[in-house]
Amino acid sequence: MKFKYILFTSAILLSFSSCEKFLDRPPLTTLDDNSNGWTSENKVRLYANKYYTDYFEGYGSGFSSGNVPLIGNTNNDDMVVLGNQPNLTRSVPNSGIWSYSNVRSINIMIDRVETRMSNILTAEAKNHWLAVGKFFRAFEYAELVRIYGDVPYIDKEVADTDLNELYKARTPRNEVMDHVYADWRFVLDNIRTNDGDQNLNRFIAAGFISRLALIEASWQKYHYNNAERAKKFYELVVECAQIDMNSGKYDIVTDYKLQFTSKDLKGNKDMVLYRVYDGAQNIRHSIASNSNLQESTNNGPTTDLLKAYLCTDGRPFENSTLADAAKFDLANMIKTRDPRFEATFYSKPNALNRSSMYYITKYFPREIEKAVKVNGQALPAEYTGDKNETDAPVLRYAEVLLNWIEAKAELETLGGVAVSQDDINKSINKIRLRPVAQEALDRGVSKVSNLVLGAIPVDPNRDPEVSPLLWEIRRERRLEFAFETFRLTDLRRWKKLEYIDNTLNKDLMSGGWVNFSTELSTELAAKNVNVLSVVDLTGKETIYNGSNGGLMIGFYKNQTNKPRLPFLNIANINPYLTPVGLVQIDQYASRGYVLKQTEGWPQN
Repeated sequence: MKFKYILFTSAILLSFSSCEKFLDRPPLTTLDDNSNGWTSENKVRLYANKYYTDYFEGYGSGFSSGNVPLIGNTNNDDMVVLGNQPNLTRSVPNSGIWSYSNVRSINIMIDRVETRMSNILTAEAKNHWLAVGKFFRAFEYAELVRIYGDVPYIDKEVADTDLNELYKARTPRNEVMDHVYADWRFVLDNIRTNDGDQNLNRFIAAGFISRLALIEASWQKYHYNNAERAKKFYELVVECAQIDMNSGKYDIVTDYKLQFTSKDLKGNKDMVLYRVYDGAQNIRHSIASNSNLQESTNNGPTTDLLKAYLCTDGRPFENSTLADAAKFDLANMIKTRDPRFEATFYSKPNALNRSSMYYITKYFPREIEKAVKVNGQALPAEYTGDKNETDAPVLRYAEVLLNWIEAKAELETLGGVAVSQDDINKSINKIRLRPVAQEALDRGVSKVSNLVLGAIPVDPNRDPEVSPLLWEIRRERRLEFAFETFRLTDLRRWKKLEYIDNTLNKDLMSGGWVNFSTELSTELAAKNVNVLSVVDLTGKETIYNGSNGGLMIGFYKNQTNKPRLPFLNIANINPYLTPVGLVQIDQYASRGYVLKQTEGWPQN
């Protein structure tokens, strides 16, 4: 089945209604759970397909702005937002809690396959569908734990009258993740290696497990100093990544930008899983519209991100051998920096990006950009509004490789085998050697030099708590996944939220380098007096006063930008985990049960 996320919920949800809001369960649907709901493998497949949109979101649907690239993940050190910077949670909300609707629905699936389909499915098919169910259940719990820490662990269908389960206390994180680990082991042993194009299989599952296990491993190491548990999950990351690496199914063969702008990713070896969009079937998104060079946007790259791009000699700009390494104008950055820079941003400063003046075009096809900006053609309707039809990467092989090398480097710090140059060549250097688009070559782009273990570049901005090797691995993740969905999760699992503290890092409030007199002279207008400012490499700030346009050269900063509110080192605030709502705590209490507040938040 081609993976188009067609929803079958009207026919096959097979879930049950309840007055208990805690489990947030959907109503009974037309299929009868007791008669015709579990009578064929095809019906189980349709039931499982409904989870694809929840866990493999891609570019979302329509104008969705949830966990999607570019517009759904703006709270990090890569993105400066016009006006107030997004804040982290600073107080316990009245309402809002985890949803267990998918947990319940998945548990029903697992139970029915186990108890009702033994005479319908072959042993192989039964184990496969149990593995599919356990994959999604483990995915859900791994995400719940990532957000909340301890959560109630429920692995069976819960009756409306079973208050002890409905109001179950929070299960310790480690116990929940041991259940998740057991589910993952079952998945790897039993899921099919091939269940049809774009359907969940062992390789897709292994890739996602490498992502989720890496989060838990990092949490155990950096938050709880539990080396034994960290090692357990890091080793699982390596094992799962190597399943994909040894399969021969995947490779790094596509230029960077084309991965995000193609209308057909079928057969692309960079993709472990992708989401298909099809205008003919009204399956569209809006991500490309936010990159189309016609729409204004208030989200752009921080100076901090721009400084993080390595020069083509593989060194930070402060230590580069390139003559113009310290020049930050766009034309020079395109020629001197990692090719991912050119593939991510428009080639000229653009005032449509009000926060940074650097316009993000990572999700806008090169051929459409040329047609519109060079040839003067009208913007095609499919790149406006929610009419976009470009396919979305959901899991890229590059991520699997970076998960693998990070886990190997972390295992070395825990007494494991040292990372070798061959390991670096199979991961980071393989990614750096990906093809460069001809349009980029024509602009003077060249590949960045390989990372050499014996000559890791000296970065004066390296966090001293992070080894040079891990620092470069983390940089690689940051640049590879810029404006996708990973950065804040990465900072949380590394326990490095201080990186997004504006009081500690002034480069989070400014954006791209601009010479306003020569590049954006129309912005030197009366309306922008005391609004525009620039910051030079020494940190000196110059505010536009109406007559100093010739001095307006530097990293653009809008004076209306305001920093995040304080969130670190404040009593009873744990920015790494999310609190549960007071309403839910009271709801538990009204039934005679106790729901404890999230770790690090006030418990009364």
